[in-house]
Parts: sequence; structure tokens; C-alpha cells
Amino acid sequence: MQYYPFDSRSSLYKSHYGAIASDTPLRLRVLLHKEARVHNVWLCIKNDTSDSICEYPLTPDTWLEDYRFYQITLPFNEGLYWYNFRYASDYGEFKITKSEHSLGIVSQDNAMWQLTVYDKEYKTPDWLKGGIIYQIFPDRFYKSENPKTRVPADRFIQEDWEALPEHRQSDNIKYLGNDYFGGDIQGIIEKLDYIASLGVSAIYLNPIFEAHSNHRYNTADYMKIDCLLGDEEDLKELCKKAESYGISVILDGVFSHTGDDSVYFNKRNRYNCLGAYNSQNSEFSTWYTFKSFPDSYNSWWGITTLPETNENDSSFTEFITGKNGVLRHWIRAGIKGWRLDVADELPDKFLDNIRKAIKTENPDAYLLGEVWEDATNKVSHGGRRRFLRGKQLDSVMNYPFAEAIIEFLNGESSRKLIDAVLDITENYPPQSVNLLMNHIGTHDTIRILTRLGANPNSNGDRQWQSTQRLDEKQYAHAVKFLKLAATLQYTLPGVPSLYYGDEAGIEGYGDPFCRKTYPWGKENKELLEFYKILGKIRRENSCFAGGRFIPVYANMGHIAYIRESEDKTNALLIAVNRWCDDAFIDLPDGFQNATVLYGNAPENNRLKISSENICIIKSDIH
Repeated sequence: MQYYPFDSRSSLYKSHYGAIASDTPLRLRVLLHKEARVHNVWLCIKNDTSDSICEYPLTPDTWLEDYRFYQITLPFNEGLYWYNFRYASDYGEFKITKSEHSLGIVSQDNAMWQLTVYDKEYKTPDWLKGGIIYQIFPDRFYKSENPKTRVPADRFIQEDWEALPEHRQSDNIKYLGNDYFGGDIQGIIEKLDYIASLGVSAIYLNPIFEAHSNHRYNTADYMKIDCLLGDEEDLKELCKKAESYGISVILDGVFSHTGDDSVYFNKRNRYNCLGAYNSQNSEFSTWYTFKSFPDSYNSWWGITTLPETNENDSSFTEFITGKNGVLRHWIRAGIKGWRLDVADELPDKFLDNIRKAIKTENPDAYLLGEVWEDATNKVSHGGRRRFLRGKQLDSVMNYPFAEAIIEFLNGESSRKLIDAVLDITENYPPQSVNLLMNHIGTHDTIRILTRLGANPNSNGDRQWQSTQRLDEKQYAHAVKFLKLAATLQYTLPGVPSLYYGDEAGIEGYGDPFCRKTYPWGKENKELLEFYKILGKIRRENSCFAGGRFIPVYANMGHIAYIRESEDKTNALLIAVNRWCDDAFIDLPDGFQNATVLYGNAPENNRLKISSENICIIKSDIH
């Protein structure tokens, strides 16, 4: 057997896998051959807040064949740490540093492992563990027969539900972002039976507050539902009726900026109030930063229609996080959580206050953040962020998994996908891993069918995109591979988030084509049934509610892993083959006579994964 000096993912070397709670004693061990003639071994570790490295001696311990362990046990305070090892021998001094797959090698470089230490009091909600999120872009999901009243005259109302969203910028009333199809909250209520049939446990709604664009990320009034969607009573009804299906509602909180056409800024004088743009004596003037009043001000990514807020301004903070503020008001109306838009652009103090407000109102509320990178070592706002250490977010949108899944299906090796999963599960607290929002497409990205079926190098401007459709061969390939992607999405650690219409076969490039209307009555039935099967498998197996992830096989375009419940009473093996040839894997103990949930049955202790297909089998010993 081949031994390594260190492996951060093995209990042989590290007593706790991944991130640890503060004050937890952590045992670290290195393994060195007797011929290395070792004199002394040290742990070299630094707190992320300091440049200095502290060294602690390891104690010689037991032997393993011709190898000897050296170990140390230490407690850690909450924080982010980086470490490797150094040893002295007859042959000189060497380091044990991190290499590929998180394995330790003897070298002279300084690559270090990450150790995330979270607050021991860190708690996240249990109700979403093992669940499914369904993301809805409200204007495009379903239009009820309720009359629309108080609609501003400067909005273009699209009467043709199947029309392509407008992609052009123009001076006319119909332009990008200003065409409304009329989807509303009552429409979502009417489709709760359908949503429940997918096994959904939470509906995540893109912004629903009054705003003057169809995406509503340019908030005009945080305390009002947009008139085309309904009103507060409609939202309360949705929350109540969804609850009867075991479904909770999560809202999108956009607090890093508002619209310039808002109650608070009022640049366009739509509102009969004194906005920050109108007067320096406005009650909202401190919410924004003016470089030269009134036309030069800080705006989100330089977009002048989106003036940036001063999140730590006491007045703004109180408005959002206070007892009668935005967050707590809508939780009292019945919602069960918030997704924070561009969470990595919000300052730490503001995020601290958001968590306090939400958890004070409802300790079981879910707080999700939009972070595109590894959220445990992200640098923004001038420093390392602490999103997932217990005082801010419950979890984040899982872009690393999304990219790894898509890259695997587009040709990357299965080992790279396994490493992407292990990197996140190793760095993130387990509470956060359990609630990761595992999407493979959102309102911000190309539709997953298009990404899997189109030439990846063909991505022209919006005019070109508006003319593109997958041909028959591309579409068939994309559907087949979407089943593989969805299987990975639904069975990896975290909570799958299904973007409305992916299950129906919607295709399209980026904004606005990824925001088409749901094709009621014209769904891809094959895909829809497959998603219902995945939903049923998740609902009926406890291993997805925080269970272990155990890699079994990774070779080129084949991958297999086990999900096992914490109490080991439920275990599934999931295998995916993206190749055009069949693949075979030897089955681990407990799966020789497994129950087939999807795909082929085991034969002679082996499992055949048909070309471009999947297998999901359930252990026979649990």
C-alpha cells in the first residue's frame, strides 16, 4: 500500500474531516519512513489575520509497518488557518506541503492546507436539509386571471405568452427589461400542485418588490409588492398555501443598491416624496454617496440607474434590519428565508446585523448568500470574508459545483469533479454544506440545455442569440446530458435548486433569453418525468439530508460515489457515465444485491453503466 506523509481528507492523519467547531481538539499526524532518519517534526501554522507562522513540535507516536506517525493535538479559536509541516533529519530539513488531491508531499515549496474553524454555536435550519429548491422568475412562470391594476403607463405589457423576451435597447416603450408577461403570485399559487409534484420543499422567488424593470433588481419600494405581481395579502396566501404542501417561500433581498427610480432616490420624480437625488435634506440622503450632488454618485458597477447604498449608515441599517424593518416585516408575513443578492459586496457589519434580525424574528429562517467563489476564503471589501463561520450566512449559492458539473459533462475528467466536491466539503462547515444551493443554471446564466447542447465557442451578441435554437441533434444530446447533470446536482452534498422551466426543456442564452416564459402544455415530457423521479428518490432517502459523500470511482468520463446517512441506515450508490461506451465498476460491500432505483441492476458484483447514462442503486444491508 502506498502511504503519504499527510492526507487532510483521511482520518488516519486528521481526526476531524473538513472544517471544525471552535475549541474542538484537533489531532494532526504525519507519517514518515524510518529511512528518512527523522529527528524532529513541527506543525507550521498561521492565522489568516497574521503573517507570522507559529511552529509546534509533534510527538513521535505509533508505527505503521516501516513508517512512524508523529502527532499533535490542539484546540483552535474561530477563524481561518493555513498550515503545513517541517521536519529535520540526517539529510537536512524538508517540508510536507499540499499537492494535488490535498495529499502531502515532501518538498521545498510552501503550499499549505486550509483549516476553517467556525463558531461552536453555529446553527443552521434543519427543515431544508435533503430538500429541493425551485427558483421562479415571477414575471415568467404563470399568469393568473386576476386583473392587473395600478400598472404604470410606461410599462410594455406583452400579451403573447410565448413571445421571445425583448432584447433590444430603444427609445420606445418596448425594450430590454421593460416587457412584462404578467406572471404573478396568484399564478404561483395556482401551480402549487405542479411544484409539489417535483418534490419541492422551498420556492425561491427572484425580487417581488415594486421596481421598474421586469427583473426587479432595481428596487423602488421594499415595503410594497409590485403591482403586476399582486400585493402583500397575495404573498401571505402563497406562504400559507405553500406551507400546506410542506413548501416554504424564500425572497430575494437586494440591499447593495436601489433603483434610481425609487421612493428613496427618486431621480425621475415618479414619487411624491423627497428622494436623495431631489434634496440633500432628504431623509434618505445618507443612504447614498454623492461625489458631486446630484448627478455624480456611487453606483453599482458604474450603472447609474442603480445607485449604491451605504449599508452601514445607521438609518439604512435600521430600515433593513430593525424591529420593524424590511427583513423582519416579510418574515412576519410568512416567508421562511432570504437570499442576499451579491452578498460578497455587503460589508461584514451589515451582514452581522442581517443575521441577528432574521434569527431574532425566526431562528429557523434560512439565510442564503450569492457568492460565486469558495465562500470560506473569498476576499472582497478589502479583506478575507467570514460568511460561513457562524455569525453571518447559513449557506451560499454553490457556483463551484455548478461549474464542475458542467465542465465534467463538457470533457473534464471525473477526478476534477470529485476534487471540486471535496474542496468545498473540506473547507465549508458541515452545517453550510447541508444547505448549499446546488444550481446548474439561474436567471444570471445561459440555460443549461443550451450550455450542454450548443457549440461552447458560439456566443454572439443579443441579436445573434435571439435567432439561435438547438437543432434536433443538439437538442437530443442536451436532453440526454441534462439528465446526467441533474443526477449529479440532485445527489451531491447540498440542496438542488431547479430553475423553473429547466425540467420542461427551455433553452436560451443569457439575459433575457434565459428568462423565457414557462411552456405550459408544451413541456418536454421525458425531462419532466425524469425530474419527478429524482425528486421522489431524494424525498425517500435520508442520506441526502446531511449524509456522507464517499467517492468510489473516478476515471476519465465515469464517476461513482456513495451517499450514506449519518446513522448508516440508508446508502445509495450513484454512477454517471458521460462516454459513448458502456462502463463497468466493481461494487463496494453492501451493493451486490442492491435495489435498483434507476438504471441497470448489478450482475456478478459489477455494475454496468450504459453509455451516456446513470445508475442509482440502494444498499441491501441498511
